[in-house]
Amino acid sequence: MRDQLTSPAIAELNAPTRIGSGDGLAPVSVLFARSDSIYKTMPGCDVWDAERDALNWQGGNPVVAHPPCRLWGALSALSTAPVEEKLLAIWAVKQVRKFGGVLEHPAKSKLWPAEKLPLPGRRDKWGFTISVAQYWWGHKAEKLTWLYICGCEPSDVPPTPYCIGESTHVIAQSSRRQKLRLRPEVTKSEREHTPPALAAWLVELARGCATASNEKS
Repeated sequence: MRDQLTSPAIAELNAPTRIGSGDGLAPVSVLFARSDSIYKTMPGCDVWDAERDALNWQGGNPVVAHPPCRLWGALSALSTAPVEEKLLAIWAVKQVRKFGGVLEHPAKSKLWPAEKLPLPGRRDKWGFTISVAQYWWGHKAEKLTWLYICGCEPSDVPPTPYCIGESTHVIAQSSRRQKLRLRPEVTKSEREHTPPALAAWLVELARGCATASNEKS
């Protein structure tokens, strides 16, 4: 999967720091973030990008997990990613179940049937799934998303800024109807970035999650 980073400087970087411990905020670890992630500007966030490598995370607090989705989506057959990359999402499910928090993936991700995760509106013994549109938080495209949440009750989920309307862009011109309406596609970077307002909402959600594992740590 990923090369292990072994130099002294990188080893220090990989150490599981607890950012924001002095500001009164309970730490939330963000797993599989982009190198230029908005989470790095947010207090109380312990951010694990490709350089730190989320697989080095030692646990101990709730998470916001954004595992790679290209091998789990509708176009997975076209991806050139190594098949081992799929294991990252499976590992992320285990962390969310053990330490609480939220895992984010595209709507209808094949991770759900593979790991027997509950469909939106349903729950399993660890948590439940809800469906949201990132457009509600300012994404240019609708970007339907499923969130698997563990460690809290549905009534504890922060209010969502649901809005009626149509996005100005699409993720991909995947249907004749979309092409006829001529809505432009978002860029690759826009497709991958989490809207700042959604990132803040996910951190708030994760911070309210607790599991027996966290309470003992």
